[in-house]
Amino acid sequence: MVFVATLLLLRHGRTTANADGGLAGRQPVELDDTGRAQAAAVGERLRGLPLATVVTSPLIRCRQTLELALPQVEPVVEEGLIECGYGAWEGRPLKMLAKEPLWPVVQQHPSAAVFPEGESMAAMAARAVAAVRSWDAAVTAEHGPEAVWLACSHGDVIKAIVADALGVHLDLFQRIVADPASVTAIRYTPLRPFLVRLNDTGGDLAGLVPPPRRRRRRATRPTDSDAAVGGGAGAAG
Repeated sequence: MVFVATLLLLRHGRTTANADGGLAGRQPVELDDTGRAQAAAVGERLRGLPLATVVTSPLIRCRQTLELALPQVEPVVEEGLIECGYGAWEGRPLKMLAKEPLWPVVQQHPSAAVFPEGESMAAMAARAVAAVRSWDAAVTAEHGPEAVWLACSHGDVIKAIVADALGVHLDLFQRIVADPASVTAIRYTPLRPFLVRLNDTGGDLAGLVPPPRRRRRRATRPTDSDAAVGGGAGAAG
């Protein structure tokens, strides 16, 4: 058994832009009533989890989500988790953007998409993955391999991190779903990451806390795989 820290990726709750069908990007849009209720509900699910560290995108919708979900926590702002810079697309209705020549590129070949006056999706993915991997190593070093920590970010950012964990090309990341206020869990082992949970909007999160390690164990045949870390009993089969 390989023990590693557990990363919980939390998407912010629904915003006014989500409700209106607009592309918020880095604009200071806030949670709507539904989003605030979602944040409070996910807070109930997170209650009792021994979160070693909480980090967040600097945008207000993520900070509002954490204020409602984890009011006793002071999150650390991580610029690497900010939303993709959509540039001139920000604030425009999605139904209008769908008519742009760049739209099918974003949907089918996102690794080549560069937003006008904005960021490329490849750059967004690279800095987001680098941020969570760096934080995961730091959390493990400070709190040990049984630590659980949380990062609050945005849909495309979370999807890009998940694609990296699955070892799939960024061009496939549009097949991944990260709903508002959903929780996704990843464990980064020395050999490969494991996607433990994806887009969870209602399940019990207590099972994501690793059990305490036994300090003294009988000698066993060395394992040749880290597969058990991903799925518990039966994972190696």
